[in-house]
Amino acid sequence: MNHTDQLLVSFAADSLALGAHWIYDPIKIDMEFGRVDSLRQPLADSFHKRKNKGDFTHYGDQALLLLSSIISHQGFSLSGFADDWKEMMNNYTGYMDGASRKTLEHMDSGAAPEECGSPSNDLGGAARIAPLIWRYHDDQEKLLESVRQQTVLTHNNPATIAGAESLARIVLLVLRGTTPVAAINQVLTEGIGHEEVAEKMRQACETAGADTTATIQRFGPACGITAALPGAIHLVCSYEDDPTSALIANVMAGGESAARGMAAGMILGAHHGIEAIPRQWLTEMNAYKHITELIQR
Repeated sequence: MNHTDQLLVSFAADSLALGAHWIYDPIKIDMEFGRVDSLRQPLADSFHKRKNKGDFTHYGDQALLLLSSIISHQGFSLSGFADDWKEMMNNYTGYMDGASRKTLEHMDSGAAPEECGSPSNDLGGAARIAPLIWRYHDDQEKLLESVRQQTVLTHNNPATIAGAESLARIVLLVLRGTTPVAAINQVLTEGIGHEEVAEKMRQACETAGADTTATIQRFGPACGITAALPGAIHLVCSYEDDPTSALIANVMAGGESAARGMAAGMILGAHHGIEAIPRQWLTEMNAYKHITELIQR
């Protein structure tokens, strides 16, 4: 499948999640939005209240920045991305999470890009890697090096780094013809270098077909990678043949739906392509035209 599709589906997953992102009560999501099968406006009390329908969360915004940085520097440059990231985040009007605030503090204190990252173990730092897969899908060594560097910039945590690398390896296998569940199992068999993350991923594989909301609540609906990445793996294993249902169920489960969705979206998008999700999820993204222009350069 086209390596561009995993990028677009990952972006679409973030935009779909925006309206209900970080609402931890699934009942409230159902009451406020009904079934979230289209892009929605965030609520007035949302962490993203300054955002509009079709926008991205701060994760999608940073993934878009990464894509733009790759284009402008003719490939991934850690120093270039660090400069681009700092410029954007110093003027950012969206939600500023703890990892971003801590990274900016370290940058302002003179820390180098390799050393300025927060200790956050959030999935968000790993979930924005689809642009790197788009650029380096034919060079695994360069891809994994770039994935590590972009993750360390803001999330200098062994679990998040291991999660980012494992996601990249899974998507590469899928792009080369392996089915999503088989790709996950192969990466786990080969090892990911972090036993706690690996064990949670193995447990998630065993939940295929279980109720998604209950499963995500059991692993934990919050941002930490040992909760959120298993949630994404559950989505892939349960909806391997149905990306649309996977991404809707993800939002309806509540909590950290944006990072979970971006991770699951890149895996399922690599396998099925953009034809497997509603066209309006793409066309109603406010950055869709900009993204298509970037990837056509």
